[in-house]
Amino acid sequence: MNSTVILIVEDDFLNRRLTKKILLENGYQVVEAKNASEAMTILNKESVDLAILDINLGDGEIDGISLGQLIQNKQKVPFIYLTAYENARIISEAVATSPYSYLTKPFKNSDLIASVELAIIKSAKEDRPKPAILVKDGEYKVELPLEEINYIESEGNYLLFHTDEKTYKSRSTISQIIETLPATKFIQTHRAFIVNKDKIDKYNSKSVILGNQEIPLSKKELFK
Repeated sequence: MNSTVILIVEDDFLNRRLTKKILLENGYQVVEAKNASEAMTILNKESVDLAILDINLGDGEIDGISLGQLIQNKQKVPFIYLTAYENARIISEAVATSPYSYLTKPFKNSDLIASVELAIIKSAKEDRPKPAILVKDGEYKVELPLEEINYIESEGNYLLFHTDEKTYKSRSTISQIIETLPATKFIQTHRAFIVNKDKIDKYNSKSVILGNQEIPLSKKELFK
């Protein structure tokens, strides 16, 4: 059985049962709530991978859009709206809460499962830890996200990792570090420098510019 746990928040029993049936048939584990209060209780106690929220949760109850906002702010659980509403204002309000999908009733079984699978894949990508490298910050070692590096400079037996905030140090060489960095993001412009391609503002045949910093360029063919 799929280990993915999906929370269905739906006040209508028949709709809730139908959605649950489709998910179970596709191997998902399901927990149910009739309203926002029950949903938040479940989310605070159990591990949920995805929530499917009906927008209209009954008179006098917190609606699904408000619940979606709560989940976005506190729970960080991806969610999908499943609703009969096709009103432009409602859709606009729903989209503003950053759902992973928006399905209107009646829906096809295949559409529901496709939306669920896409939401899970997208969520998994977002949860991946950012690539980082171990460097020294004074007397301590810290993980420096690669995206924060502007450029790397060789200084004797050490490398200096320049970021917007500060400069970190690591005992290594240019040739060693370039092997560990993604070629799609970093390029060696000179025997003593590696730059983050995303940080380059401009370049010519002799140098590249990153903000106010000019880095020598000795292999212009790399930018062809």
